Amino acid sequence: MTAPTSTPLTPYATLLGFTRYVDRTGPTKATFVGGLRKQRASRHGFNPHGQFVKALKADIAFHTGGTHLDQVADQVKPRWRPLYQALVPGATAWLHSLGEPASIDLAQTRDALAMLGDLPVKINPHFGVRHADGSVEAVRLHFDETPPSEETVLATLHLMARHMDAVLPHAEPVLVDVRRGLAHRMPDGVKPDQVERWLAGEAAAFRSLWSTAA
Repeated sequence: MTAPTSTPLTPYATLLGFTRYVDRTGPTKATFVGGLRKQRASRHGFNPHGQFVKALKADIAFHTGGTHLDQVADQVKPRWRPLYQALVPGATAWLHSLGEPASIDLAQTRDALAMLGDLPVKINPHFGVRHADGSVEAVRLHFDETPPSEETVLATLHLMARHMDAVLPHAEPVLVDVRRGLAHRMPDGVKPDQVERWLAGEAAAFRSLWSTAA
């Protein structure tokens, strides 16, 4: 009698996972991919930021200028309150930077699946913002204690822009550093072809490390 064989896990990454991967160097890349693979195999994962994102979206949708953000830290479980308290000031500052609350609206974004070579990457902005002048932004939030690196910003914005027709047509991709209240947009002079080649190489290495971690 032969032992049952497990179905191999297909290499796959979320936008968050892939951009965190490209920001790493040397052996830490392999360790990181191995961790992603184990998490995928165990199907374990928890998003501590869910209620925070919901509150921020509510402030945009209902033109309340930060009222929901002010309240959310008191509404989460005590273990998450220090995290939320660290996030609220920057998020509120960014929200105010958008202008008068009545001049912005929430826009619905859709997830998309990017293929980098043979690696599927899920492109999932948190929400969109529609301004009174008709311009639209697709927003991805960065929650980490450390600011996003140039590599993280470039990879995130490029992949969002690459699939914007599916995500939120005619929108500009924006990565918001929540803790510092800063919005990052695609730097001037970036050559998409060069970014594409860089990310393709990173994706090929990711697949290789994923297989090695099996």
